Amino acid sequence: MSVCPSLQSMVYGSGTLVVKIGSSLLIDDGGRLRGDWMATLTERLSARSGPLVLVSSGAIALGRAALGLASRPRLLAQAQAAAAVGQIHLAGAWSACWQRQGRVAAQILLTLADLEQRRQYLNARATLETLIERQIIPVVNENDTVATEEIRFGDNDRLAARVAQLLSAEGLLLLSDVDGFYDRDPAQDDQARHVPQVEAIGPEIEAMAGSTGARGVGTGGMASKLAAARIATAAGVPVVLASGLGCDPIQALAEGQRHTLFSASARPLAQRKQWLSALQQVTGTLQVDAGAARALRAGSSLLAVGLTALKGEFERGDLVLIETPNGPVGRGLCAYGSQDVRRIVGCQSNQVEAILGGSSRGAVVHRDDIVLDP
Repeated sequence: MSVCPSLQSMVYGSGTLVVKIGSSLLIDDGGRLRGDWMATLTERLSARSGPLVLVSSGAIALGRAALGLASRPRLLAQAQAAAAVGQIHLAGAWSACWQRQGRVAAQILLTLADLEQRRQYLNARATLETLIERQIIPVVNENDTVATEEIRFGDNDRLAARVAQLLSAEGLLLLSDVDGFYDRDPAQDDQARHVPQVEAIGPEIEAMAGSTGARGVGTGGMASKLAAARIATAAGVPVVLASGLGCDPIQALAEGQRHTLFSASARPLAQRKQWLSALQQVTGTLQVDAGAARALRAGSSLLAVGLTALKGEFERGDLVLIETPNGPVGRGLCAYGSQDVRRIVGCQSNQVEAILGGSSRGAVVHRDDIVLDP
């Protein structure tokens, strides 16, 4: 079962709306900001009654001209330098646009680690909620100046989904260079069929997304947008994917422009489970037997007796994959480091206490720290 609010209530309603804007919409072919487009967008969005958060790409694309780069940088150091130059101009442009609407904008730069670590996650949420309470417009971007390949969201589609999840938003609007989801890449096949609504994201829908890359100056393809939709809808946040290429995309949507609605889950995961389900940095694998897998499905914690092996090196509190020989069962935060886990694989609980002594903490992964695969 899914939840399908009207587009009108999502875009103009009183709930929190997260709007993601891709680089290809903000930056023209000459590497310049589309100032008129930004001004029109902010004017339209200022009319909504509820809180608004923008997730804006564009820093690297905007800054690369200062480095004399004709295309997107290949080297990480170049990309970070371009982001450092571009971000200050991007933030200034958004601030000026919102100032003309009588609003104050704030810059929020996040890395993956900020939402992977529980304490930082809560701090980020508190900051965003404080800004929203004061009717300030947060403009969020990935902190490309410091993020490495190991701690990147990878694209702002997923970052926007995580922000929507974090704020329990009423909706997520992904403005892109495509007008919705198709059963195949419309750039490669003129027979591609537009899908107006996706009730649930299953294997068939995932196969349609493929691994299509982006056109223009962005980094996110359809696969990344589908990944973002999965994160948001699992948290109870509906997602609209629409084109932002026109001069007034919000008005175009209000007038019935084609788009795709990804319906939200009617029974979203509890907030901590939402956070767990969106974590990306898996550091190890716990292999379990069939009995342990059944117990997990029934709501139990993972005990050492159900372990058969482990892979990787990880610390206490790290995210690990839980799998059987037949495939993944879910993921969770391990209560022990890999060195201790190796000592207790297959052991009964009383044996674990004898082996680890004061280091014993009960379950290897507590049920509150586990999110199971569908």
